[in-house]
Amino acid sequence: MSARIGGEARMGTGPLLLLLLLLPFTLGVKRPDGLGDVAEVRTWSYPDYTRVVVELTRPVETEVKRLAADAGAKRPERLYLDLDGIWVGRDYVEGIPIEDGLLKDVRLGQNTLTKTRLVIDLERYQHHRLLTLRSPHRVVIDVYGDRSSPEQLRWPAPGRSNDSRLSMPLRPVQIVVIDAGHGGKDPGAIGVGGLREKDINLRLSRLVGKELKQRGFNVVYTRTDDRFLSLEERTVVAEAARGDLFVSIHANASRRKKTRGIEIYYLDQNHERHSLDVAARENGVSRGELDSLQRTLARLRISEASSHSSRLASYVHDAMVPAVEHRYKGVRDLGVKQGPFYVLFLSSMPSILVETGFLTNRGDAKLLRNEKYLSTLASSMAEGLSRYRDAGRQIALEEPK
Repeated sequence: MSARIGGEARMGTGPLLLLLLLLPFTLGVKRPDGLGDVAEVRTWSYPDYTRVVVELTRPVETEVKRLAADAGAKRPERLYLDLDGIWVGRDYVEGIPIEDGLLKDVRLGQNTLTKTRLVIDLERYQHHRLLTLRSPHRVVIDVYGDRSSPEQLRWPAPGRSNDSRLSMPLRPVQIVVIDAGHGGKDPGAIGVGGLREKDINLRLSRLVGKELKQRGFNVVYTRTDDRFLSLEERTVVAEAARGDLFVSIHANASRRKKTRGIEIYYLDQNHERHSLDVAARENGVSRGELDSLQRTLARLRISEASSHSSRLASYVHDAMVPAVEHRYKGVRDLGVKQGPFYVLFLSSMPSILVETGFLTNRGDAKLLRNEKYLSTLASSMAEGLSRYRDAGRQIALEEPK
């Protein structure tokens, strides 16, 4: 179990008040057959919210409920949710202290023989969102609020303007997080001649980062070598860095070897059939397993970042495609699309996913092996990001004082 505050991890546990009057069930009663387990609990603290992730060995459907503070019982305001079909027993006899100015702690206990209850004790609270994700199965609760003291608000962190309360168009774009998809034990798509997606993604990410630095951006990489990171960990890097934009770089694959071209995605509740195929592959799940993500997305208000992600995707597309078509024949423009990608779903900033070509197409695969072609992709992608930044500056200048 770990908590991450300002990008630094800390380890530890603390006392837990068990949630139930049914404690004897965990002390001598046989565990019922057919239950899943709590595999791990992880928490991360960011400037505007805290994320609690409960990884499970089976899927669950649940909802978050809110309880007012109980002064008589000396209990703070809290959120709780029940995990049916899950056994925790005495594995989490001690709670998980957070104490980040937003959450006090997280507590788990066996509420009934076949149900685990998760309680989040609150210090401050504005709103929350609940996500249920798969591969692995996990429940994600993001709790939003202002954990900063008045003194902290008056004095922003060194090197960073105090812009967290500006509306998104007015925030200066400084930090771009470049995410090289897949890596380590996850090779991604395998293409013509054994070409591996993870290798192309990493090479291109480094080139994009170099181009962005030359244009005055600060660049953060989710990975700089051949290592495996979960989709969740990728956005942890982005949020801890307080990134302004998130760009996930991938290469595509298709059963149809003639399919080729560039397409750019942003998160939206609308999608095309092809988008679901791509999302299933990049999420590491089956098409059927996307259903729960779609249901979750349909229940949520699409965040402010969605419209800005759409604009970002358009700027990058409009810079990349002409640059490539001008120099290389045969590359197709597959456009800007929407899709349910986990790595975009877990980001709070404007985010896009770029599919740079089809490794399963001989023409695209040959180009993606070519360093000059990758350099063209990188410079044009960086140009699109620069245009988005400059457009935001213009909006800020025109905003009435």
